[in-house]
Amino acid sequence: MADELVSDELNTSGVVADEAVGEAGTAIDEELADLKGDEDVGEPVSSLTEPVEADSRSSILDSVLHPDEGQAETLKKLNTKYYEKELRRLQMELVKMQEWVKANGVRVVVIFEGRDAAGKGGVIKRITERLNPRVCRVAALGTATEREKTQWWFQRYVAHLPAAGEMVLFDRSWYNRALVEPVMGFCTEQQYQEFLRTAPEFERMLVRSGIILIKYWFSVSDDEQERRFRARIKDPRKRWKLSPMDLESRSRWVEYSRAKDIMFAHTDIKQAPWYAVNADDKKRARLNCISHLLSIIPYEDLTPEEIELPPRQDNEGYVRPPMDDQTFVPDSY
Repeated sequence: MADELVSDELNTSGVVADEAVGEAGTAIDEELADLKGDEDVGEPVSSLTEPVEADSRSSILDSVLHPDEGQAETLKKLNTKYYEKELRRLQMELVKMQEWVKANGVRVVVIFEGRDAAGKGGVIKRITERLNPRVCRVAALGTATEREKTQWWFQRYVAHLPAAGEMVLFDRSWYNRALVEPVMGFCTEQQYQEFLRTAPEFERMLVRSGIILIKYWFSVSDDEQERRFRARIKDPRKRWKLSPMDLESRSRWVEYSRAKDIMFAHTDIKQAPWYAVNADDKKRARLNCISHLLSIIPYEDLTPEEIELPPRQDNEGYVRPPMDDQTFVPDSY
């Protein structure tokens, strides 16, 4: 059952979406077919100002692309030793991939999106844990400055795109304009609709330039998100993770769902499809995401060769200054 669940979550490409959505009606099928083509995306057909209906096509699309959000099935807890063993193995593969990216001048962009407390940061941490920060870096942009607010929406993100031999992990990205901004009223309806038109072409342009672009959506159920929020509130070390915006998002769960569905409908393109990760189980989500990432980047095994440590240089008359001349950190432990 777990394998089937992972398979369903990872295969949110155009073929799966088109087949399932086709059952919902000819109109939605034709719309998605247009969105997945190479042609320019037409006028967005959905708006956050439209009322949510129980049988809305957004809800149908939601069940196709990430069926377990809000109704996650309880899986057997993953054995910790097995998890750590698999994580070490996958991190070794990440090192090989890093060396391949560096040696071949490859440019990789990975986008991590999802609801608050969905586990995006935990996956990013496990990916970067054993990698060279000069090769693999994280872009987690804060609130835009007043000057940045006057720029083209994608401009400040373009500055963080990788050069040859680099890999950039976006902890949230330009998709803020498709999610938090329209839901919270931080952008106008015109700006929102313009993003839905522009984002697919922007991403096609990145792909045509040679960038490997991968997009992940971390899907978490309502109950699991609430459990994680309460855990953060209880633990003073984690309270910094909860912002007023996170708390506000709880009261706008349905609005976020609608914004997410519209985002998928317009930006799940064949050149850069969305891959949904079932994130109710953090350990499984980390292993599944890293394993999938490795499977779609065509890296070769460039494991660094063993290094022979040379002998230390002789003192040759060197005299170390007195220890009292240096200021040491107190031995508190």
